[in-house]
Amino acid sequence: MRAGTAGGAAASAISAALAAEQAAIYGYGVVGSHLTGARAAAARAYWTAHQAAADKLTALLQGRGTAVPPAPAAYQLPRAVRTAAQAASLAVTLEDQVLSAYLGLIAVDDEPLRALGARQARTAALRAAAWRGSTVAFPGLPDTALIS
Repeated sequence: MRAGTAGGAAASAISAALAAEQAAIYGYGVVGSHLTGARAAAARAYWTAHQAAADKLTALLQGRGTAVPPAPAAYQLPRAVRTAAQAASLAVTLEDQVLSAYLGLIAVDDEPLRALGARQARTAALRAAAWRGSTVAFPGLPDTALIS
């Protein structure tokens, strides 16, 4: 594989993870506005964690000389959120999407990026399980990926 191709794959995977983190930041603003108490505190903590992760991914892209487009001003949410239960469901979706994006980093030919992807995928899986109240067999993979 040519070095440029490997570098391009890594930059694409970082960009995809960054896009997922940016969407999660936006989504957690909605999630947190529908929660109180410990769940609101968790949403704030996760919002902050996603911001820190986005900053790290932005720095990685900039360090590779890759242009970093700004995050969109708004996102289309996958469902309406009017209740605490709907907010928790959105948080699960956000974390599952972040986890899926980090699977792309795990697949690149760059040991530090694979390690980052693995850590962040694990963290997203744990957050999703906390919101869901349980875990799933293969977090981040759609059910269709498990059918042969």
